[in-house]
Amino acid sequence: MTEQQPSPTPDPMASPSRSIRPRGTEESRKLAATAATVAIDNKAQDVTVLDVCGQSAEFDLFVIATGQSRRQLHAISEQIDDALEKGLGEKRYGIEGYDESHWIVLDYGSVVIHLFDEETREFYDLESLWADGTPIPLADLGVTTQP
Repeated sequence: MTEQQPSPTPDPMASPSRSIRPRGTEESRKLAATAATVAIDNKAQDVTVLDVCGQSAEFDLFVIATGQSRRQLHAISEQIDDALEKGLGEKRYGIEGYDESHWIVLDYGSVVIHLFDEETREFYDLESLWADGTPIPLADLGVTTQP
């Protein structure tokens, strides 16, 4: 009788797992597209969507945007909440940084929205921190950057 060698354990992060994302990422892409559109409509700068599925089992996409003032960051976050909660029926799990208004984080589970002032965005540089993520062109999400 020959002893069988155990098969190697596949790397769970080599590709998104269906057990982690049983419905895929289409719903996440829809949320990110809506958040990016609202940010652009509210004059945010450098709006970026970053696919982090390969780096995280907890969330799929980051939406990152820069605002020019506390008032603008508040307006963007409130409009995104309105569009996602009332418009799409999505529940926000948490919000951080609203009072300080240097970095507002809106947690929608599979999508995390990061709204920065310019200095804080440059300091934390999420795009470099999550450099293994894949930027998604806004046009691929159906988001236009011009009126």
